[in-house]
Amino acid sequence: MSKKQSARFRPSSTRTVPRFAGVPTFLRLPAHDNPRDVDVMICGAPFDGGTTYRAGARFGPKGVRNASALTRGFHPAQGLDLFEHLRCADGGDVACIPMSVDRTLASITARTEQIIAGGALPVFVGGDHTISLGPLRALAEKHGPLGLIHFDAHSDTFGPAWDIDLHHGTVFRKAIEEGLLRPRDVMQIGIRGPFTAANDLDYARKAGLRIVMMDEIRNDLGAVAREIQARAGTGKYYVSFDMDGLDPAYAPGTGTPVPGGMNSYEALALTRALVGLDVVGIDIVEISPDHDPSGNTTLLAATLLTEMLASVAATRIAGAGARVRRATKRRTATPRPRTSTRRPKPRPKK
Repeated sequence: MSKKQSARFRPSSTRTVPRFAGVPTFLRLPAHDNPRDVDVMICGAPFDGGTTYRAGARFGPKGVRNASALTRGFHPAQGLDLFEHLRCADGGDVACIPMSVDRTLASITARTEQIIAGGALPVFVGGDHTISLGPLRALAEKHGPLGLIHFDAHSDTFGPAWDIDLHHGTVFRKAIEEGLLRPRDVMQIGIRGPFTAANDLDYARKAGLRIVMMDEIRNDLGAVAREIQARAGTGKYYVSFDMDGLDPAYAPGTGTPVPGGMNSYEALALTRALVGLDVVGIDIVEISPDHDPSGNTTLLAATLLTEMLASVAATRIAGAGARVRRATKRRTATPRPRTSTRRPKPRPKK
């Protein structure tokens, strides 16, 4: 990527536009609608019509844009400035219909199709977890069934609520039923109780999903990170981060808070473990700013978003390096002596 291209699609210098000034955008990026010009397009999905407890996630994209004033590009864990390697833009909000799950998902699916047709990575900021079904439909149509790295307090593979089958607690059951996921390559991280009933996780377990209970993270964070990394090379993955995967002490601004979750360090460490995975889509959801006057939830969501993108950048750098090494090896390899298959001409008789 040329310096000119990189400079166009990165945050403005804070010496030119102070952090407290300017029009809020995701990660202080330029607003830009054409995915053909960028590597990553971040869009808001302001919808919370699939919630079963407290609403407010429709204001998540606006809150994350405001909190983005404090995000930065250089990530010491990866040793890179993500904006030097990824051209990123704020692609605006998807037109969501607050009273219609189906029409909203159709709009999100269509926007995802536009983004991937333009060659960019689709990233969505929610919004409740129902919105994940839109990108999954579009991406599975292009790539086939996907693996999933899913951070959450809940499995979201539950049954209907009030006879309504599609809501934020059923989204991954629906994705499995629609053939959008490879169940053996689904990893659900941070799951914890108390549960409504003893069989709450039966569907997920019978489907073959890998459920990482919160106790596993607390007992051995490194082992969980290595398990994520071990999935590199096993296919294409979607990453979905529900903010209620974090403990409410760190992220109270969410629709269904559950005590006993990840702290901010654990969440950041596990998103850094995504390096090496072939990530084709990302979302971060269940952000309800009105339930957190401190603004900590939206700041943490914006920071997690940058960490996930830094992992994507690190993966692409490693992949490009491997391709260069292979090409160099082919060019510098010692050529084998050719063996002629033609028979020598007989010598004339004297």
